[in-house]
Amino acid sequence: MPVSFIPFVFPGVDNVRCAFQTRWQEAGDGPYAGGNISLATADDRQSVIGNRRELRAALGLRRMAELNQVHGDAMIFEPDAVEPDAVPRCDADGMATAQAGLGLVIKTADCQPILLAHKSGRFVAGIHAGWRGNRCDFPGSGVRRFCEHYGVEQRELLAVRGPSLGPARAEFINFESEWSDEFRPWFDAQSRTMDLWGLTRWQLEQAGLLPRNIYGIDLCTASCNRQFFSYRCVKASGRQASVIWRLS
Repeated sequence: MPVSFIPFVFPGVDNVRCAFQTRWQEAGDGPYAGGNISLATADDRQSVIGNRRELRAALGLRRMAELNQVHGDAMIFEPDAVEPDAVPRCDADGMATAQAGLGLVIKTADCQPILLAHKSGRFVAGIHAGWRGNRCDFPGSGVRRFCEHYGVEQRELLAVRGPSLGPARAEFINFESEWSDEFRPWFDAQSRTMDLWGLTRWQLEQAGLLPRNIYGIDLCTASCNRQFFSYRCVKASGRQASVIWRLS
């Protein structure tokens, strides 16, 4: 099945494109069916390489950059492109570029892909934020480093958070040991769930983004497991791509 995706364009930023990959899992298909793009899974290597090539073709991109995501807060600037058959070697969870035609790929299966663009369309970034990324405020620190590196203001940025684990499915039965009291405003003690979407929005606003410039694709990966890979649903899960790039 051809790679499918949800397109997104920031209002007023015509030379930046975003894409959030989707899947479709038929009854009886395995956990990697539907377009897995991660070579770090136990999926068939040639199938994954084929999916990665299809993704490039579908988006019209010849070059893509990718990270070995480690649930940290390291940010890489001007990353090198990675070939479809190559495993990424750079350990980090965020990257940014001013290069046109270089797709920045964030891989997820419940974690939040956060894509950033400057209003001029000259600079873009991708951030992988799992719950550990929220806990260390990577959305905020990533924004600040992005602005420092390119000499831009936070209020000039736009952000979109892609499909990820929704508030009703982000269960943390060990909240007291995994989080701290400062995160209680986003924790529902009765259901033992966290509103990670709301937390990310708050962290982006605290970093200086204007509320009107923060967007979200409010689709829960766990609730829509046939449309998205979800680690919470199946531990042996594939990964989907969220991509941002400059046209020119």
